[in-house]
Amino acid sequence: MRLPYRNKKVTLWVLLAIIVVTMFLFKFTELRPNCLFKLDVPNDLPSQMVRVEKYVTDDNQRVYSYNREMPLIFIGGVPRSGTTLMRAMLDAHPDVRCGQETRVIPRILQLRSHWLKSEKESLRLQEAGITKEVMNSAIAQFCLEIIAKHGEPAPRLCNKDPLTLKMGSYVIELFPNAKFLFMVRDGRATVHSIISRKVTITGFDLASYRQCMQKWNHAIELMHEQCRDIGKERCMMVYYEQLVLHPEEWMRKILKFLDVPWNDAVLHHEEFINKPNGVPLSKVERSSDQVIKPVNLEALSKWVDQIPGDVVHDMANIAPMLSVLGYDPYANPPDYAKSQPHAVGK
Repeated sequence: MRLPYRNKKVTLWVLLAIIVVTMFLFKFTELRPNCLFKLDVPNDLPSQMVRVEKYVTDDNQRVYSYNREMPLIFIGGVPRSGTTLMRAMLDAHPDVRCGQETRVIPRILQLRSHWLKSEKESLRLQEAGITKEVMNSAIAQFCLEIIAKHGEPAPRLCNKDPLTLKMGSYVIELFPNAKFLFMVRDGRATVHSIISRKVTITGFDLASYRQCMQKWNHAIELMHEQCRDIGKERCMMVYYEQLVLHPEEWMRKILKFLDVPWNDAVLHHEEFINKPNGVPLSKVERSSDQVIKPVNLEALSKWVDQIPGDVVHDMANIAPMLSVLGYDPYANPPDYAKSQPHAVGK
């Protein structure tokens, strides 16, 4: 059935109006694409690609921009070394947001390491035009989007994926103004916690204290080297034992290192559990049931008399990093209150 002429004319005007409104929305409102666009340049210059400023807004419509130059905070260390306590204390600060482990950030970093270790894969990437700069930009943007958007906005953003420190030098290459907090804990306490709480970590045999101590030694040695290579201006070692024994003293040192103003809230993180702009906890992270408590000394010596005698006897040889980090491999337990482990560079 053919439309009368008048109806056709109305239909055409409606379509034209829809097109004009759509073009307006895409050009002048938040519906416009915010990826890459071409910058207008003189005809004698090559066209360039520029990136639109990225930002997030909070419930009060305050705007927080984020980019690779921002001073991100990364918390690293062997799991069960106090990384969750550290991020909870920082999360209690009104200017900082860490949030739960993302799990995907260390995996994308590890994937890149696997690619580069393979000569065949590296060649394929080069032939495909995926240069170091292209890959770095892509990985940095991926990590940045996760960090910025997996939690509430804040002036200072923080990430707590402990194993990220294994690739710490590369993380600093991606984010040159970032800083690391390297959580260190007596390896015997760490391993006992891993085994007793059945924390699954790739390569750790939870049926063997000896094997787990060896794995701890290897992991902490790698992280220690990374922290040393990054330098004391960008990586601070924080001993779990000293943090729980002297929380205010160490939190003042930590906030000064991070250029974050002091706030008493960091000493009372338990008061901000799962509150808006507070300390969000994951239902699946093993440490969540522990950080709901105030800072305490309960876990300092739980490992004593729990490690097999033959492993205790061989401890200095099984885990030489204990001595490197300032722990006495023959003391069961050490007197943490009297010993002040040395820091990187000292």
